[in-house]
Amino acid sequence: MSGPKTRVRGLVWILAGVVSGALFAGTGCQVDVGGQMLPSPYYLKDDVQYFSPGTEFKLSREAAALKEAQAQQDQSRMR
Repeated sequence: MSGPKTRVRGLVWILAGVVSGALFAGTGCQVDVGGQMLPSPYYLKDDVQYFSPGTEFKLSREAAALKEAQAQQDQSRMR
């Protein structure tokens, strides 16, 4: 039985498929991770960002300066 209801139902399914396909293609597969949109359309052309591992204590110069100032203060008290 291929009556008008069957044809309309088939057209509705085809239209739903086209609309959902257009929505899927329009949105893409981007994910927001840590403020970055990954993968972007240009992720193969982006430069690689590498941050070499450093010291765990980020304020080593400040700590050395404070230690030196404390040593100088102790020396001036001893005089």
